[in-house]
Amino acid sequence: MRACINSLRRLGVATAAALCLASGQVGAAQPVSLELVLAIDCSLSVNDPEYYLQLRGIAAAFRDEEVIAAIVQRRAGVAVTLAQWDGTSNNHQEPPWRLLTDRASVIAFADEIDQVRRAKLGYTTGVGYAIDYARGLINNNEFIGEEKKIDISGDGRNNSGPRPEDARARAIADGTTINGLAVIDGDPGLPSYYETFVAGGDGAFVITADSYDDFAEAIRKKLRRELRLRITQREEQ
Repeated sequence: MRACINSLRRLGVATAAALCLASGQVGAAQPVSLELVLAIDCSLSVNDPEYYLQLRGIAAAFRDEEVIAAIVQRRAGVAVTLAQWDGTSNNHQEPPWRLLTDRASVIAFADEIDQVRRAKLGYTTGVGYAIDYARGLINNNEFIGEEKKIDISGDGRNNSGPRPEDARARAIADGTTINGLAVIDGDPGLPSYYETFVAGGDGAFVITADSYDDFAEAIRKKLRRELRLRITQREEQ
């Protein structure tokens, strides 16, 4: 079943589902409007208070009324999961994939995010590892998304593992878009780095936050944009 899903992902939800049905390989495949991996930085540069600012910010974003409305309006729902990454290939997924289709499921996901504990990961910064890990989560789940997106949030440049641009190319070849949230935190060139080496794919973009204190507002705007909800000019400034 999974092999059928993976081989047909580029064909779109309707075509993939029809071909899997014709081949008799039907199981838990679930067509969705969007598969989204939220990948947050847990390397040495992120201390515990900053880590929890990321979590609180994501939870608050999923409680935002406009974000909730955008998810509910998605015809087939949004499959979403959270990944913690560092400078190794041993990254961590929690919670597992959740399908958000209505207000209750979105709020339940926000409540789960509030409870996620920091994984014991490494010290270096592996943006390429993060992209590859998130790509694997998308390619090996039981959903078929009309869109596939990876959110990479971080405050540093790659210094371990595969080059981000190489991992990005692998994700784009799968039809996945990578968007970035660059936490400047003393590195004013980080947004440009994310734009050049990290973000890519259809409609890719980078949102910035001056520090982790600004993360909540940045991730809220990022989710609104990814869900194609209209953002006012004032919010974009």
